[in-house]
Amino acid sequence: MKVALVYDRVNKWGGAERVLLALKKIFPEADLFTSVYNQQKAPWAEVFNVKASFLQRFPLASSAHQIYASLMPLAFESLDLSGYDLVISVTSEAAKGVITKPQALHICYCLTPTRYLWSGYMDYFQNSFLRLISKPMIFYLRSWDKVAAQRPDEYIAISTEVKNRINRYYGRNSSIIYPPLTLSDKNPDDSPKKKDYFLIVSRLEYFSYKKVELAIKACNELGLPLKVVGTGPGEKQLKKIAGPTIEFLGQIKDDALVNYYKNCKALLFPGLEDFGLVMVEAQSLGRPVIAFRAGGALDIIKEGKTGEFFDAQTVDSLKKVLDNFDNRRYNTKLCKDNARRFSYDNFETQFREFLEKAKNI
Repeated sequence: MKVALVYDRVNKWGGAERVLLALKKIFPEADLFTSVYNQQKAPWAEVFNVKASFLQRFPLASSAHQIYASLMPLAFESLDLSGYDLVISVTSEAAKGVITKPQALHICYCLTPTRYLWSGYMDYFQNSFLRLISKPMIFYLRSWDKVAAQRPDEYIAISTEVKNRINRYYGRNSSIIYPPLTLSDKNPDDSPKKKDYFLIVSRLEYFSYKKVELAIKACNELGLPLKVVGTGPGEKQLKKIAGPTIEFLGQIKDDALVNYYKNCKALLFPGLEDFGLVMVEAQSLGRPVIAFRAGGALDIIKEGKTGEFFDAQTVDSLKKVLDNFDNRRYNTKLCKDNARRFSYDNFETQFREFLEKAKNI
């Protein structure tokens, strides 16, 4: 059986990219198709035979793909998948729109229905003038997205939140298979450590659905130490609003990330995410999570046992939880046990079982 993986774009690193590497373990011979490929920004993809669309030849496409948003439908429809028996699209945008041969099985591992077209439209188009001038393009992309969403034979959602969105926006049913935990602790050590800071692990965007600025402002006002792991287009703006207790660590290797997780009071997760793999990573290393009560966090955190929720995406709401937070209340073993639900072994078993069932439908 010849297998193709299809992903929206290969030019960054995050939770979705960890999913692709997990699928690579299950299907080691799979080729990876995408719209654009940036080797410098995506060294993780060197293990794949990457096949990019015609957009790869366009100026700035691999680093500024947004300028070619209206061409993404054509880019994926142009990919030649005629030689593949199983196609797995891992997507939060257009990759589900590939055209496969009639006898091929196409499974969509959906990270979310296209956020800027549907659930996150107002986040991306807060400016009224931008909303106005973009209406024709949004109308076209929404129309295409609904058509493209009917092409996969079966859907897998990464969380309850995404399952509900798939049904709401695409009218499709889906099964939930959580993304796998792939971050490992090579030097397990449960000896007591001084846990004197909170932690953010995120792509750094400013005034986006990730709400990193909310955590920074709350820690500013309370004078709490916060370490921020990650990079992104909003990094400069976030640094401008950060006070003296905020430290930016940039992009770090997994071994260092493990240590920052293990030594934090708690991971802060202020955004409304489709899943939120960093929450699982923190739990797997015995640390509690403080998260906004929505999205994938509801599938991950056991309130009062492995973390806490705050109810509104406001500085005051988060401050109220931080004021009353005592990391000594949370049992390291309970956090680790909770994370085992999201193990790679569970992911592989569930994915193979889903595949066998889909073949027989």
